[in-house]
Amino acid sequence: MVIVFVIILLLLVLVASIDIPTGSLGKFERERRKHQGGREVERELAHTDIVSIKHILVALLLAASVALAVATFGWVIGLVIAAVVALEYGAAARLALMRSVSAKLYARVEPSLLTLSQKHSSVLRYIRVFSPESEEIALHSRDELIHVVKEATHHVINDNEKKLILHGLEFPKKEVRDIMTPRSMIDAVNRSEILGPLVLDDLHKKGHSRIPVIESDVDHVVGVLHLRDVIGVGSGSKQTSKVETAMEPRVFYIAERQSLEHALNAFIRTHHHLFIVVNEYRETVGLLTLEDVIEALLGRKIVDEFDAHDDLRAVAARHPRVNTSAEHSTDV
Repeated sequence: MVIVFVIILLLLVLVASIDIPTGSLGKFERERRKHQGGREVERELAHTDIVSIKHILVALLLAASVALAVATFGWVIGLVIAAVVALEYGAAARLALMRSVSAKLYARVEPSLLTLSQKHSSVLRYIRVFSPESEEIALHSRDELIHVVKEATHHVINDNEKKLILHGLEFPKKEVRDIMTPRSMIDAVNRSEILGPLVLDDLHKKGHSRIPVIESDVDHVVGVLHLRDVIGVGSGSKQTSKVETAMEPRVFYIAERQSLEHALNAFIRTHHHLFIVVNEYRETVGLLTLEDVIEALLGRKIVDEFDAHDDLRAVAARHPRVNTSAEHSTDV
């Protein structure tokens, strides 16, 4: 009886140590592959049945070990031994030696088990410990979804698709001040300037299709000048035309702490392509274009033939053009 008990105990630990690979496909992906005629779904279901068989064998061997312990050593000692077996067989199954032996054993019998499971699937479904059809992959936060996308393999999502998805998911977290053209890099034109050859040449060199029109400084923006509206101005009778005669008088302001999602909706709603960014004191702190927002959404720079710099914020940090500093100033 003792020998039989030891054999049952070894079988219990050996079966419990078997690591059976199970699929991680969700219900949607299983159905999709099933409709495409893939064999992965059948193999995953077969592995599920083998896991069920393993759990049933463990339960039967555990019950047999308890019965043999009581029959061999008596009620008191037998129950103590049975309790120790029930508590520690899992730890013994995790030993490297047992896992190695069980892996070799399972590798030999797996093909036969898979064939048996697929052939008798209709019968084995009544003893399944769990059913993959009822499983769903649930995501509980945006951060978890971002992690899933980052960890996705290349054959599922390529690098460009991953970049687009990640920037789209992170887009609502960004604020206007994160991507705006800073105040020191804003090019502007005074409303009273004459639209002569020198001004037009300067505007073309700056390479902007739209430029703010100011009253005295960038804290007083009174309009937006579209270069398409000044083509041809500066010759003949129009030589004395001022900027204010050609500018678009509507000016749209947006707070620097607003989200880019709000900014994109505002661009769509107003049909305007340039916003003046202000702080809580209504001071101009930057400039935001529709192109800036699209670049943040796509995660890639849209560079046209007029762009002299890829990142105006980096240029502003290296070469500030406007300093609020007097000759005898002190920072406190």
